[in-house]
Amino acid sequence: MSEMAKLRNIGISAHIDSGKTTLTERILFYTGRIHKIHEVRGKDGVGATMDSMELEKERGITISSATTNVSWKKHEINIIDTPGHVDFTMEVENALRVLDSAILVLCAVGGVQSQTITVVRQMRRHHVPIMAFINKMDRTGADAYKVIAALHEKMGMNAVFLQLPIGNGEDFKGIIDLVTMKAFYYSGPNNENIHIEEIPEEMLAEAKKYQDMLFENVSMFCDNLMESYLEGHLDLDLLRMAIRKATIALEIVPVYAGSAYKNIGTRALLDGIIQYLPSPVDVTNIAYDIDHHDREIVIESDRDKDVVAMVFKIENQQYGQLTYIRVYQGTIKKGTNLVNLITRKKVKVGRLAKLHASNMEDIEVAAAGDIAAIFGVDCALGDTFVTGEAHFSMRHAYIPDPILSLSITPLDKKSSDNMSKALNRFSKEDSTFKSYFDDEAAETIISGMGELHLEVYLERMRREYACNIEVGSPQVAYRESIAKEVSFNYIHKKQSGGRGQFARVAGTISPLDDEDSRFVDKITGGAIPSNYIPACEKGFMKTLAKGGLAEFPIVQVEMLINDGAYHEVDSSQMAFEIATIAAFRETYKKAQPYLLEPVMQVDIETPNEFRSSVMGSINQRRGLIQETEIDEQFTRIVGEVPLAEIFGYVTLLRSLTQGKVEFNMQFNAYRKVPMSIQEELLKKIRLDKS
Repeated sequence: MSEMAKLRNIGISAHIDSGKTTLTERILFYTGRIHKIHEVRGKDGVGATMDSMELEKERGITISSATTNVSWKKHEINIIDTPGHVDFTMEVENALRVLDSAILVLCAVGGVQSQTITVVRQMRRHHVPIMAFINKMDRTGADAYKVIAALHEKMGMNAVFLQLPIGNGEDFKGIIDLVTMKAFYYSGPNNENIHIEEIPEEMLAEAKKYQDMLFENVSMFCDNLMESYLEGHLDLDLLRMAIRKATIALEIVPVYAGSAYKNIGTRALLDGIIQYLPSPVDVTNIAYDIDHHDREIVIESDRDKDVVAMVFKIENQQYGQLTYIRVYQGTIKKGTNLVNLITRKKVKVGRLAKLHASNMEDIEVAAAGDIAAIFGVDCALGDTFVTGEAHFSMRHAYIPDPILSLSITPLDKKSSDNMSKALNRFSKEDSTFKSYFDDEAAETIISGMGELHLEVYLERMRREYACNIEVGSPQVAYRESIAKEVSFNYIHKKQSGGRGQFARVAGTISPLDDEDSRFVDKITGGAIPSNYIPACEKGFMKTLAKGGLAEFPIVQVEMLINDGAYHEVDSSQMAFEIATIAAFRETYKKAQPYLLEPVMQVDIETPNEFRSSVMGSINQRRGLIQETEIDEQFTRIVGEVPLAEIFGYVTLLRSLTQGKVEFNMQFNAYRKVPMSIQEELLKKIRLDKS
C-alpha cells in the first residue's frame, strides 16, 4: 500500500495546439527521463519524444496516445499523452478509462475551446479528478483570469487558483503560490533557475483575495483547518490535505499557470501532481462479476489478490502485437498464466515491459496500479485478463459512430493483399475505424471520425503496407427518419402444402425526438402470445439497418404493437418476425420518410480583418452562426455546418485568411436535410445505382 500511495496515473488532455506534448516534454526533462528538450515542430528534425510516429513529427500533432513513466521526489508517475484533435477522440476515451486523474491543459489566449468541452465531458464520464494548467502565459493576449471565468461559466467547474501568474505575454516572469504565499521568479537562458521571493506589494491584496477563495472551497474537508486559520497561523500541511481531499472528491479543480515552452510552472505542476492527485489506493474501481449476472463489484488495489487487468490500447508491430494493460488487482510476472474473460483463452506472459513513447524497457513484475505492456498476446481493446476465481470484467468504453466514409480500391494484387492486412490491423487498434466490402459497388468502404482521421490511415497504408490505392469521393453517413405517425394492420399468410405460416400485427409507427429507436409492446388479452413478442422486436430491429428511402440506417422511430392474431398450428417465431418486417416497410413509405445529415460544430478563430469573409463562408455552406467573441485582434466564431459542406472548407478558410485561421470541428447532431437538397441527393443516389 505504501508503494501504491506514491504512484500516480495521469493523462494529459486538451484542445489541439494547447501545448500538451510540449508540457510532457518538459516533464520528461525535469524528471531526468530525457536529457535534451526537442520541440513539436523542432528545427533539429527530431520532434517531441512522445510523438514517435513519422506522421506525428511531420504534421506537428499527436495522433496516437503515448505512454511513459517518470520519477519525481520519490513518487512514480505514469503519464499518457493524448491527441487533441477531435478525429482521434477514441484515443482519449481509452486512456481516461484506465487513469486515476487528468491534467487539463488550456491555452491562456484561446481558453475553453470546442475540444476542451469534449475532453471535459469524457473526464466526467469516467469520474476522474482534474487539475488544470493554463499554458502559454507568455503569448500576447494571455489572460488566466478570463480562462478561469470560462471554466466556471462554460464548463460549470469549481475551478480554484492555486497559483497566480506574475505578468502576462512578454512580461510574464513568474508565479505566486497561494499555499505558501511566495513568489517564484524564473531566470537563466532556459528559465532553469528559480528564485523564491516575497509577493510584490502591488499583487499582495489580489493574492490574499484568491487565497481566501481557496480556503473557503476546501475548509469543509478538514475540521482543524478552520481553527488554525482563525488563530492566525495557517497550517500548510492541513491546507494541502484539504486541497487533496477536495480534488479527489471532484469538488474543486485546482488551477496552475505557466508556459511549458518557456519552462515556467512545469516543476510546480509536478509538485501539485504528487501532492493533490490520487494514487490507485484513493480511487474506487468498479468491475462486473460475470458469474453473478454482471453485478457491480469494487476492485481492491491489492497486489496479493487474483489478477484483474484491462487492455486499453493495442499496437501490431513487426514481431507481434503489443498490448497495453492497466493492472487493477494482483501481480503479473513473467510466466504468469492469464485468462482472457472475453474469449476464455489462456495466455502465458512471455515478455513484460514499461513503455517510454516508442521504446520498451523490460520489467519483471507489474502489480496493482501499474500501467505496463505484454508482448505477443492476441486480444482486443477492452478485454479483461484475470487469474484464479476473479471473474471480474472491467467496463467497456463509449464508442461514437463513424461519420465519414471513403471508398478505396487497390490497383494491383499485392496492394489488395496488403490492404486487407492493414484494414484488419487498423480496425483492431481503433474502435472508431470501420471497414467493409460493398457488394453492389464492388469496392471497399472505410469509415471514421473525419477527414484527418481517414487521411492518416490512408497515408499509413501507403507507407507501412506499400498499398497502391485509389480513393473515391467522401460519403456522408446520412440517416433516415419519419415525419408523422401512421397505423398499420398487417397479415402474413402463407399456405403451400403442409404446415403454413400465419401472423397478424397491428399498431403504429411514430417519430421520436432525439432518442434511439424503440419497440413498444402494448398487447393485451393475449392477442399475440408473449413468446412471439421477441420475434416482433427482432423483426423491427432488422428493418432499422436499411431504410426504404435511400437505404440509410433508420433512427428516432418508435414501433408500437397493440393488437394482432395468431394460429395454433401455423404461427411461429419466423412468421411474426416476417410479419413485423413487412408491416414496418409497408407503413414506412406512408410516414413521410426524410433524410437526416450529420452537422458539425465548427470553432474558428480569425484575425478581425477577415471576420466578414469567414462569416460569409459559413452562410454559403448552409451554416448557422451561434456565437461570436471579438477582442482587439481576433474574432472567435462558433457555428454549425453540415458535414457534406465541410469538404475542402479548411483550404478555403486558409485562402480567405492568408493562412492565419485556426479551425476545429466536432460532430454535433443529426439534422433534417432541406427538401431541395434531399431531392438532389436521392436523384444522385438513384443515378449511382442505375
